[in-house]
Amino acid sequence: MDLLTWLTFLPLLGAALVLLTPRAAEGAQRMIALGATLAAAVLGVLAYQRFDVATLGAQQVVQIPWFQWRDGPAIQFKLGVDGLSLLMVALTALLMPIVILSTWGHVEKRVKEFMVWMLVMETGMLGVFLSLDLVLFYFFWEVSLIPLYFLVGIWGGERRIYATIKFFLYTLAGSLVMLVAVIAMLYRFNTSDIAALTDQASSLPLSTQGYLFGAFALAFAIKVPVMPFHTWLADAHTEAPTSGSVVLAGVLLKMGTYGLLRFCIAMFPGAAVQWAPLFMVLGAAGIVYGAFLAMAQNDLKRLVACSSVSHLGYVILGMFALSSAGLQGGMLQMVNHGLSTGMLFLLVGMIYERRHTRALDEFGGVAQSMPLFAIFLVIAVLSSAALPGLNGFIGEYLILKGAFDAQRVLAVVGVLGVIFGSVYLLVATRRVLFGPLTKRENKELRDLSPREIATLVPIVVFIVWIGVSPTPFLAKSQPAIDVIVRRCEAARTFTAGLERPAAGPLGQSLDPRAASAVQNAQQR
Repeated sequence: MDLLTWLTFLPLLGAALVLLTPRAAEGAQRMIALGATLAAAVLGVLAYQRFDVATLGAQQVVQIPWFQWRDGPAIQFKLGVDGLSLLMVALTALLMPIVILSTWGHVEKRVKEFMVWMLVMETGMLGVFLSLDLVLFYFFWEVSLIPLYFLVGIWGGERRIYATIKFFLYTLAGSLVMLVAVIAMLYRFNTSDIAALTDQASSLPLSTQGYLFGAFALAFAIKVPVMPFHTWLADAHTEAPTSGSVVLAGVLLKMGTYGLLRFCIAMFPGAAVQWAPLFMVLGAAGIVYGAFLAMAQNDLKRLVACSSVSHLGYVILGMFALSSAGLQGGMLQMVNHGLSTGMLFLLVGMIYERRHTRALDEFGGVAQSMPLFAIFLVIAVLSSAALPGLNGFIGEYLILKGAFDAQRVLAVVGVLGVIFGSVYLLVATRRVLFGPLTKRENKELRDLSPREIATLVPIVVFIVWIGVSPTPFLAKSQPAIDVIVRRCEAARTFTAGLERPAAGPLGQSLDPRAASAVQNAQQR
């Protein structure tokens, strides 16, 4: 078996080993889960190091026949990594050991089942980012959703059933619509290979592109979630266990933004150009609305959950600027949000384990009794607020640069969101950490343990690393982004009725006959 196959299925192998352990052997179950995720992290780093920036397209490809029916397309088990998926694969592989390590503090019942579902979910998430076959992508997409249903429904808070059903109904609706689009693509092109579909889909008439774009975009917008599909997020985050919230914010939400980039923008550039103004408006609205939602919260965990609506609004705003800066900023911000918001959820969980409340009114002066906790919380907050020198700054700068070039008014709205975000984050930090230490419960709080510090330090390293030296991370995705930008520019030119060669899958110009065919199809 090759590297990517091992990377994808090592967590599933770990889940099988956990199932073989006696129910009472909770220590062994935790260690197996931690070992499996650490091994996957090592393979993820190897895949990252082996990635050749100079080579366009997918690398380290695995292709095995899977199944075929009658005269339908041959479905392949096809995995590979390219500039669009590399950072998300690395984020998933590196974040999961941290998540498993955090469970020592808050998962006390049914440890065996919890570890199994976490490991199954990692396989599903990695499969989503590595799939190069449309049917395989959909398979892993559904696999990754099932574990969260059980994680929230079994280990969640008091309103976990409500949050689980709401999450399930939203995601089910989106998945069914996407399934219709998947079947339509297979029927139209008689192939499930994502690269081939990306090459051929741009030849579709704009009206057909629009329908398919809309079907895929609805599923991905619900997953992000883009406003107005955001209402399930705060409930799911608030009721989920700490580790579930970290995975949801860190990786699962990025499946939506990744899907918008991989399928909606890259596969249907003509429709993406037409829909871009709407999505930029929704992104800008989400930035401001999410900030106001966060300002209104007294529950610290719900505040962080609402902030995700605002932060992911930046990703949408940048991606649909359809420029190099906007797309690069959106991709980097996907990683940044996973780090900063994941760290915030970890810290909220740590203080909840000590105080058994998340109400801001119950805190104050915590920095006096928990100085280490205060240091890490301030770092996470400043990262989320995009302080220069930390990871959030470069991502938001590139997004606002791309937005300014496309829609200056929306870029101004994005700048206002930076201000509003700083307000609710700094106010919450002041209410938790500073001021008089008046409550007896807060005076007796113990500071972070060595295990908790070990959980947070790796995230801080990447927060500072990306903030100080973002170029190595940006360089990995730049060639793939350039291809998409050229495709969108060609589509924009054709929709304007101008004569211009279309960009091919590797950024090469199509021959005049192919360009004419694309133009005629889009004009029809």
